[in-house]
Amino acid sequence: MITRAGWGLAASSVLVYAVGAPLGYAQAAVLAVAGLAAVGAGALWTLRGVSLEVRREVTPVKVTRGEPAIAVLHVRNAGRWRHSGLVARDTCRDTTVSVEVPALAGNTTRTVSYRLPTRRRGETPVGPLLLDRGDPFGLARRSVAYGRADLLLVRPRTVPLPPPHAGRQRHLDGLAARSAPAGTSGFNGLREYVVGDDLRHVHWRSTARTGILMVKELTDVNLPSTVTVLDTRTSSYEGDDEFELAVDVAASAACAVTRDRFPVRVFTGAGELVHAKGGEDEEVLDRLALVRRSDAAEPPAHALRLAGAGGSLVLVSGTYAALAGAAAVRRRFDQVLFVRVGPASPGGLPRAEGVTVIEVGDLGELAALWPR
Repeated sequence: MITRAGWGLAASSVLVYAVGAPLGYAQAAVLAVAGLAAVGAGALWTLRGVSLEVRREVTPVKVTRGEPAIAVLHVRNAGRWRHSGLVARDTCRDTTVSVEVPALAGNTTRTVSYRLPTRRRGETPVGPLLLDRGDPFGLARRSVAYGRADLLLVRPRTVPLPPPHAGRQRHLDGLAARSAPAGTSGFNGLREYVVGDDLRHVHWRSTARTGILMVKELTDVNLPSTVTVLDTRTSSYEGDDEFELAVDVAASAACAVTRDRFPVRVFTGAGELVHAKGGEDEEVLDRLALVRRSDAAEPPAHALRLAGAGGSLVLVSGTYAALAGAAAVRRRFDQVLFVRVGPASPGGLPRAEGVTVIEVGDLGELAALWPR
């Protein structure tokens, strides 16, 4: 491809000939031919085949938003002739990264590393790599694609938080609850024998010590569950930065639960995103890395109808209009948290009975305002 400099030289050569030839200047024809010949030679130079082998490594393949990700480029000259003037261009989403490849002698390899942009969350294709080969005078340039595209997963940021507590009685086996599935009974204390009690539950050691027939009281137990709802409606946020903060908040809340080895369900405007068991925070981060705003997303009230009841609820949105949905279901959950992201409201925080309202403008504020 002819560069701007090449087109400029060609146009100048034609102009010199057009002005000088009618006046009888023979030098004008010589200069015009020389200029056009230089442009043609530059184009032929770039058409010469280049025997290159290109391999790219992206490390790490999963990275938190804002943290560094490095691409390592291995370029090998498989031919016999020396090659110079190579400029590599790698595409990473909407960003182009220029990389200068040093001169390559025959049968030699060069390794070049460069940083990839990680400001935006999501699945980011890296490549394919474009190698620009230009002539020594910059009159022509040719781009050839090498290698395949690699994927970089940019995940949301998180801050360490204590898991939200359901507010129910705890004991060594878990949380006391009558709604747990059958077969999860655990020891919850001792009481006096009542006619009709199963004699297999008599605690003989306590009976011998007190002289009163004592039986073990068993209560169904279950793990504390948490529901995290992320509002993904486009209208709920003023811009991409607010939505990215909302995703970071939802990820922090969900991972606070899974890292304590408790289950969590994450909902968005498209329905249930992930149902993770304890210790599966990697799956939560991978799924939230792909979440996008949408005009067709359902309001949080739709997700709350699917979430069931019990445990804790964390609702994240960019507008206080979603607070009404959290207040409407407060009786179905033991604890309800509403987190609104964005600039501080001039009128202060609205109140809703049974709902803890938090307002954050930065992820660092979340840890300080999170209930403990």
